[in-house]
Amino acid sequence: MKKLTVFVLLFLVAVFAFSVASQGNAATEKRLLRATFAWPTYIDPAVGKDISGATALQSLYDPLVFPDTNGNPVPHVAKSWEALPDGLTWTFHLRSGIKFHDGTELTAEDVKFSMDRLLTMGEGHSFLFLGRIKETEAVDRYTVKFHMEKPFGPFLSTLFQFYILNKNLVMRHIKKPGSFGDMGDYGREWLLTHDAGSGAYMVKEFPLEEYLLMEKHPDYWGYIDPYAPDEFKMIGTTEPVTVRTLMARRELEISDKWQPPEALAALNRIDGVEIATYYTHDQYYMHIHTRKPPTDDIHVRKAMTWAFDYKAATGLFPGSAETRAPNAQSLPGSDPNLPQFRRDVQKAKEELKKSKYYGQLNKYPVEVHWCAEVPAEEKIALLFMANMDEIGIPVKVVKVPWLTMVEESATQETSPHLFHLINTARYPEAGAQLEARYHSRSAPSFLQNEWLLDEVLDGKIEDALTTDDREKRFAKYAEIQRYILDLYPSIFVLDPAVRQAYQTGYVDWPSARKGGVIPVNGYFIVPRFIRVYPEERAALSK
Repeated sequence: MKKLTVFVLLFLVAVFAFSVASQGNAATEKRLLRATFAWPTYIDPAVGKDISGATALQSLYDPLVFPDTNGNPVPHVAKSWEALPDGLTWTFHLRSGIKFHDGTELTAEDVKFSMDRLLTMGEGHSFLFLGRIKETEAVDRYTVKFHMEKPFGPFLSTLFQFYILNKNLVMRHIKKPGSFGDMGDYGREWLLTHDAGSGAYMVKEFPLEEYLLMEKHPDYWGYIDPYAPDEFKMIGTTEPVTVRTLMARRELEISDKWQPPEALAALNRIDGVEIATYYTHDQYYMHIHTRKPPTDDIHVRKAMTWAFDYKAATGLFPGSAETRAPNAQSLPGSDPNLPQFRRDVQKAKEELKKSKYYGQLNKYPVEVHWCAEVPAEEKIALLFMANMDEIGIPVKVVKVPWLTMVEESATQETSPHLFHLINTARYPEAGAQLEARYHSRSAPSFLQNEWLLDEVLDGKIEDALTTDDREKRFAKYAEIQRYILDLYPSIFVLDPAVRQAYQTGYVDWPSARKGGVIPVNGYFIVPRFIRVYPEERAALSK
């Protein structure tokens, strides 16, 4: 009897110990947030600018001002600021005590270094500031001034895309010789896989072709939700089968925005997974090369514009809206009174007859490139091919990896006739897309395959952006939109709704809730605001 009693006691002790250990493991289990993205991802603040790079940057680095859910600037590293009445000098007062990931303090010298580096390298989001900022001055340890070449109305909002680097850390990793004289490579090689930020997360692992793993900064100065992920992993794939498998295994919390409707439908059938739908000032374009036969002829471009089936295209992107402008209709400053293109095959044929290529279009097959990482684009490309076949324009559809698309868009010779792009405004005004898409500065990049190189248009854009008065600036945006429409440089496919699958069973993602999205490129997934509950994930995984 005594032996049995001892056995029972030992059994109960073992059960209790196992229960405590299990509870301890649940309590200490890491909160993981994993999301898929189109690749490659550049985490150098002077280089990265597409959605994956911008998402990584706002996680690793801090801007002077942060966007709220209406896209308005609120204090962040800068606790306050003021501008002189002429708009030529902006003064920012920095918070003290902000620590970089290596423990050193962020100061005005770091702000000056970061802007000087961005303008010198001339990549990434430098186009927002080149020709506008004359000099950045570190007045004292916590005060910085931007001296402007000319007034710039949306200046505060553009600072959402300006991130502050640790000057001393970057200087220690400069490689010489390099392209920037005494600055060597300006730390570019090192910053491919490392960060020099003060953001809520810091680089833990970064095998370039696979994923970026970030871990929470233990000494972050700003707000981090108590249930925010300990690690944020950006995975370099948009392949639907892979995404579905990872979601089903609870090894992925948020899908990329490029999943086609049928893939999203399959994801939605997984228990605990739902589809978030939100709007981010995106616009889907097909850029038309205006300097390459036969699309150098405006009548060919007009014919393409009138032959395209906008209604069918919108049907391929559930929740999206037909568009009518060279920028997203949701952007402040977009003209709601612009005419809307509708499919008119007869009108398209009449335009084509006016073309100098009419009767010999078989000699000039039109090549359309769509992004391999965005499967839904293939359907639009095939729809375009079928529409053009009706009016006698031969089309070749080509699937191209995103990195190749970026490379080929660098010159007129290598750019295709048509190029698919979903563009997100870099700040919440129509001028953001008008400049990024149609100013000559953006021509040798994936942002503008049209190659307009129109000095009159450049002047109109610059004039609007130097207008401080918001109402007057918006009136000028409307004039620019009509000017662009008359050039027929693009097919304005639609204003897409962003649709992403996510694990509602154990993730609370503000962007997935109505009114929770920050409508600025890179700020849709802000990990420090997202809650993850590992115990609920464990329950779903059983």
